[in-house]
Formats: sequence, C-alpha cells, structure tokens
Amino acid sequence: MACVLLFNRLFPLSHRLTKTSICLLSLFLSYLCYCALFPADSFMQASGDPPAGCPRVSADGATRRLQKSPSSSSSCLPSPDARPSGDEASRMKADLRPPLSLVRSDTPSPPMGNLKFGNKKLPNAIIVGVKKGGTRAVLEFIRIHPDVRAAGTETHFFDRNYDRGLEWYRGLMPRTLESQITMEKTPSYFVTKETPRRISAMSRETKLIVVVRDPVTRAISDYTQTLTKTPDLPSFQVLAFRNQSLGIVDTSWNAIRIGLYALHLENWLRYFPLAQIHFVSGERLITDPAGELARVQDFLGLKRIVTDKHFYFNRTKGFPCLKKPESSGSPRCLGKSKGRTHVQIDRDAIEQLRDFYRPYNVKFYEMVGHDFKWE
Repeated sequence: MACVLLFNRLFPLSHRLTKTSICLLSLFLSYLCYCALFPADSFMQASGDPPAGCPRVSADGATRRLQKSPSSSSSCLPSPDARPSGDEASRMKADLRPPLSLVRSDTPSPPMGNLKFGNKKLPNAIIVGVKKGGTRAVLEFIRIHPDVRAAGTETHFFDRNYDRGLEWYRGLMPRTLESQITMEKTPSYFVTKETPRRISAMSRETKLIVVVRDPVTRAISDYTQTLTKTPDLPSFQVLAFRNQSLGIVDTSWNAIRIGLYALHLENWLRYFPLAQIHFVSGERLITDPAGELARVQDFLGLKRIVTDKHFYFNRTKGFPCLKKPESSGSPRCLGKSKGRTHVQIDRDAIEQLRDFYRPYNVKFYEMVGHDFKWE
C-alpha cells in the first residue's frame, strides 16, 4: 500500500488510470519492493547451506572432514525452534547418510566369530576312554546341556594326527561362546602312551573323563563289535589266551590290554593330578544315567540341568535313551552298535579272566578311591 501512495505522489496523472490498471500496477510495484527487501540469497542460505564463516562438511574420496573457518560462532547452530519441511527433512536425512565408499573403506568389519556366534576353541574337557565303556553315551547325554558343545566325531588328534598341529585340531571343534565348554571324545587316548604328555603340553588345566567298565565284559563287547566287521575272526578264547589250560592270558591282544586300567592310569598321573580326572561307571550309566550325569556336571563345574526327566529305559536295547525333545518327533537312542547282544563265551574262560584282572582291579580301586565291584 505504501508503494501505491508513493506512486500517486510521484506521478500525479495516475488518477486518470482505471481501477483495474491501478491494481495491476500496485501488484507489480509490491513485487519489486518485496524482492528489494528480501533477496533470494537469504532463502537459498536458509534452505540448508550454513552461513558464511561456518564450517562446511565436504566429501574427499572416502573421507569426510570439516572445513574449518577462521571464526565460528553460535549463529552457525540451527535454531531449536526451527523445523524443516517434509522435503527438507528428506534431503537432510539423505545428506546424513555416509557415502558407500566411506562405509566400505572406513567401517571395520565385525569379527567373524561374532557373525557366527562364538569362536572355535581348544577343548576344556576330553573324554579319553575307554573303548566300549560307554563314552558315546556320556557324550550324547552331556551335550544336552546348553553350556556344552562337542565335536561330533572322534578326532584322534593326540594319538594319530598330532603332527597336524593344534590349529588343525582347533578347526575340528564347534564354535562356542565364552560361557560354554568345548569337549571332544576319543576313547583310544587312555591307552596311548604319548597322549597324557601331549594333552598336558596343550593345557594342564584340561579336565579328563574316563568311562570304565568291568574289564571282562568290556573285552567281550570289544570282540563282539570286531566280529561284526570281521566274520572270520578266531574265537574269543584263541585270542584271549596264550595257553587256556594253564590260564595264561595274552596281554598283547588289545581287547585284553585296554582293561588293565591301573597300568594306564599310572601313566596319566605323571602329568595330571587325580582330582583332574573323573571316572564314570559304565554299569551305573545304564542303571542310573541321571546320577552319573549329575556327577559329570559337578566335575565340569556346570549347573545340574541334565536330570532324570531327560531319560527313559529302552527295554529292547537294554539301554537308556533320551526322551524326545519338543521339537522332535521321536526319542534319541544310540546307534545299532550300542546295546548289541554279546557273543556267548565259555564260562570257564570268563572265570579265568576274572582271576587275571582281579589284582589289577583292586589296585585301580585303591588309586581312584572307589570300589566299582567288578566281580
């Protein structure tokens, strides 16, 4: 309106113009005054660029940095009451996203262990023996525990593959979290002379589990398993005795030699204290699996989670099985080779073997402080 009054004073003839012309001319003059009072630069600056003298953010290759100005003041900061429009907000979010090259070059990749939930560690505990004692059952039962992870197959690292090195051995282990225990099972370790020294060289803190069983029953079970693979195998008596009539037992036969528990334990005690070795009764593992697993969990420093609610007795196999988990449609029993019916052995041969093993058993009871009652 002020522009219109000014126009009338400067141009006295304006009264001759029509009302329509005056309105149009007034609008034009108003636009000129508006542009003079509010330059376009101020709007361009307010829409996103900082005022002169404020730091700017620029991209240089894969690196973003601030261009510092000689003087920066609080005027560079946005007003707390200022709210960008919808378009401005979208553009600002886009500006805040780092360039793709920045993400690839400067952002460190997370550790592989974190991506795959845990790391491969050398075992904290090893089931070292004995063959046909119940080692597979102990491993399958204890791995129900959420704090236990175990290698699925026998590694035979310390008796057959030691030259491959510890990193190869570590690679066979499952990934575990810091709170979990890593385990493996290789029953032949207990009777291999070099194994105690080698495990001790890896870690003197390794906990050892030995599943033992009546050595006579164990030898028959061992023979039965071998017979299924080698049908033309000589009879049990031929292999077990050098002279059966004189009762001379052939200790060079592996099935007999494994049962000399006291002799093998002497070798282990040169490298590990007895408190670091836990003995599981193969017989009680069948009659009271929950009780044996409770003691194993105590030995490993685990909370007693595996209990009698996890087991049921399979009358067909004559062996305990795991009750089916909620996510499975069937219970978990050990393979066909477990609970196999033994071959019939002459009663006299069995008595001769019991006489042979008796002094070794007594010595073993004294060494471990427990009577397993193998008679």
